[in-house]
Amino acid sequence: MMDRAKSIFGNLISDRDYAKAVKGAESYRRKFGDDSKITYTLSAEPNRVLDAFGAKNLVIGGAPYHFGEKDVVIGNIRMGFGHYRISMAMASAAKALGYTPLWFDLHSFKDTTCGKVIRHQNDLYSLGSRLSQKSKLFNIFWEYENSEGFRKLTYNAADQKKAELMAPVARALPKDIPYVATHVWPAQAAVHAGLTHVVNAIPDNWPMGLHLAEGAKHTIQTPSSFLGYKSLRGMAKHPLKPMPQGSLYFTGHYIDHELVQNIELDCERRLYRLQQGAPRRYLMTVGGAGAQLDLFIGMIEKLLPDIRAGRAALLMNFGDHKNVFDTICKKVPAFKQLVRTHFDDYPGAQAFAESAMQGSVEGIHAFYDADIFAAVYITNLLMRCSDVLITKPSELAYYPIPKLMIRRVGGHEAWGAIRTAELGDGTYECRTMPEIGAMLDLITNDGEVLTAMCEAIVTAKKAGIYDGAYNVIKLAVEGKF
Repeated sequence: MMDRAKSIFGNLISDRDYAKAVKGAESYRRKFGDDSKITYTLSAEPNRVLDAFGAKNLVIGGAPYHFGEKDVVIGNIRMGFGHYRISMAMASAAKALGYTPLWFDLHSFKDTTCGKVIRHQNDLYSLGSRLSQKSKLFNIFWEYENSEGFRKLTYNAADQKKAELMAPVARALPKDIPYVATHVWPAQAAVHAGLTHVVNAIPDNWPMGLHLAEGAKHTIQTPSSFLGYKSLRGMAKHPLKPMPQGSLYFTGHYIDHELVQNIELDCERRLYRLQQGAPRRYLMTVGGAGAQLDLFIGMIEKLLPDIRAGRAALLMNFGDHKNVFDTICKKVPAFKQLVRTHFDDYPGAQAFAESAMQGSVEGIHAFYDADIFAAVYITNLLMRCSDVLITKPSELAYYPIPKLMIRRVGGHEAWGAIRTAELGDGTYECRTMPEIGAMLDLITNDGEVLTAMCEAIVTAKKAGIYDGAYNVIKLAVEGKF
């Protein structure tokens, strides 16, 4: 098998950088072990949240699962909530197209070398994200690392060597099964394991060497990132050989079937509430890294007068980060007095979202679930009954709901806000609390903003902008879309 760390799309890696990549992988092998000689088997288990997509959760051991012709594997990891959310979109689209999605979470295989490596790297990334929000000096480094450091082709070479340690679990899958990865590591692991129908769904709008998995078909969500990836823009100090034909596809935004098919209806309801003078419903999400606490507190304090006056309502999904909820309750006593909690009650969250579609919502509602799948998907449930999503420009920047973009966590996210602003389905990136506060006032008090965003979303749907998840599944199964 070719050594994918030595040459990437025909671009040779220097001996020095290759040696560094090998050294890094060897240190991981010593630290986390080497299970390359172990033969794993996979079984399938139900999952109360994934069941909505007809999905089965693949786990190690148990009665071997017999893979069928309609199965599509969704390879993923937990790194924050974003990659899980994109995976759920892929699973939803697969079900809508008549396939059975199989959830293949490398992060969950805790006792394997693969699981240990990913958990270690995820912890480092989460720590970096939190520190970047607390230290201006560290944030300068973090901004650079996320926009330029991860951009280099040499970074991809280092990841390719580490991905060799992740391949043993993927070898338990049929070689020709359609396989969609929503993070580069599951894509690289599958390619190293010899899988032949791998699609690498790139999440970011900023071209980075980090996201390359040669041997897979790559998909991107936006036209601007197509040319950036095609030319491998900025991934070395000199021009590079481009990605070859047939290795890169512009699919559109990766969105759940349930959200796409209801775009017109949900926007009609938003505009109806606007006409009726109902409270503006803001949905705020606490990210997987638990960063941006200062902005959460600032936005809550800014919204409190409008919430008390019935001009606004606030829905907050704390995911599986109850500690953030507890901290806000301590720092903002008025929040604690007004909030109604929906904790560890996924059926209740589903019922709340369904009722809120046509019913009234007021005050503050907080959601939390210790189950990571429920923690992620509650945001999706609440999107349909919300007017405006407040989010950093991460994976949520691409979703078909009016959005207020707040400060990014890492430079690579900047182009997510640019995409949103250009489409018109959200704001530009508002980086400071005064700027965010002014935008909240504008959205709350001026109906033209929400109206324009809803119109932009409906227009984008007609253009197929939100069909990315369907197209990725078709590419994995049929080789085209």
